[in-house]
Amino acid sequence: MNRREFVKNSSLTAAAATVLPGSTLFAGTGVDKVKVAMIGVGLRGQNHLSLLLKRADVELVAICDVDERMLTVAKAMIAKSGKPMPRIFTGDDYSWKKLLETKGLQTVVISTPWEWHKEMIIGSIESGLKYVASEVMLGITLQDHWDVVYAAEQHGAQVMMLENVCYRRDVMATLNMVRQGVFGEIIHLQGGYQHDLREVKFNDGIKPYGGGVEFNEKGFSEARWRTNHAVHRNGDLYPTHGIGPIANCININRGNKFLKLNSFATKSRGLHNYILEKGGEHHPNAKVNFRLGDIVTTTIDCANGETIILQHDTNLPRPYSLGFRVQGTKGLWMDLNKSVYVEGISKPHQWDHQDQWLDKYDHPLWKKYGNDASGAGHGGMDFFVIHAFIEAVKRNEPTPLDVYDAASWSAITPLSEKSIEMGNETIEFPDFTSGKWMLRKPIFGLNNEY
Repeated sequence: MNRREFVKNSSLTAAAATVLPGSTLFAGTGVDKVKVAMIGVGLRGQNHLSLLLKRADVELVAICDVDERMLTVAKAMIAKSGKPMPRIFTGDDYSWKKLLETKGLQTVVISTPWEWHKEMIIGSIESGLKYVASEVMLGITLQDHWDVVYAAEQHGAQVMMLENVCYRRDVMATLNMVRQGVFGEIIHLQGGYQHDLREVKFNDGIKPYGGGVEFNEKGFSEARWRTNHAVHRNGDLYPTHGIGPIANCININRGNKFLKLNSFATKSRGLHNYILEKGGEHHPNAKVNFRLGDIVTTTIDCANGETIILQHDTNLPRPYSLGFRVQGTKGLWMDLNKSVYVEGISKPHQWDHQDQWLDKYDHPLWKKYGNDASGAGHGGMDFFVIHAFIEAVKRNEPTPLDVYDAASWSAITPLSEKSIEMGNETIEFPDFTSGKWMLRKPIFGLNNEY
């Protein structure tokens, strides 16, 4: 038996494992409230804050941010909720270290700029926390990713990247279809981050969600830090929304792994043209040279024989789409045209609208918690990612998305940068599990509790 056959058979066996009821899996944990702190309460952090404040099983004990405007909004949200005001940490870029000294703290949720994640995650782990949740990404350099993995392993900590798209309703229904063999053996997958973010990357704060061409110190919210990555870097800067859901479909790090990667980038025009249109040719930012190609395409080869295509496309005018495609020997799902085709059931050469399939295969988690998720951010999926993390902490169980997932998905960024820099060379994908992927079993979405 060759390696691909061994991995494929192991993966199929794991995916077919019996799902035990939650009462059996998690009996006797007995945690009533989780003491949570938040590092970063900006616009994204406030989404998480809103969900945490609604939970009776969470006690918010501390928050930290360097932006007084964001702290003011967060404190108003807490006051309106009727919950006790937590300790506030602010003043300098390292106030979060004082927050980690909070007595009785059990876990932390990190929602800060990407360049802070590695340091804050490791700092949290070294402070004694066994559970850490972080917004995407895990780090900047490839070494950052290894450092977080080593820290988690050394201290026995759970690190969950809050990749909410893994919990999108159509994504989870499709995962359910994959696991029930509707599409046959999976052959090829696609995804990406295809979203016009020009108003996010240039924002003067006068109109909080767009209207300017400023960034860095003159920018508002993400424009203060995110746009600068497009100035200095060229690669897939935001791969996790696309790769996370499709990685779950083929059991990456749990019977399968990424083997090789290569990336190509187009020329850069979109951000410069936006500045010219909105600010004029004499605006100082019209002189900025952006390294980031408008569209970055990455191809990944997997141990079980699947191929993956990812695209990063945020600097040109376009409607939102993550471009999902999950294709097997019996059919496929594509989110762009919201369609499913299954050979022998669908009319030959004609698409079915996805609703007739996704309703039938709606994931048990959505059936159970769909009402609770109503009104939560991003179509309800924000509820699920926070719920999953808090439930894992309460039950003292592994998080459904772990540090190996976070590292593998997020590392696509520095690897794509390296491939482009080396003339689109195909490069080996590191194994963050150090071989454990061959024996680990899938857990995401299988316990029907979180």
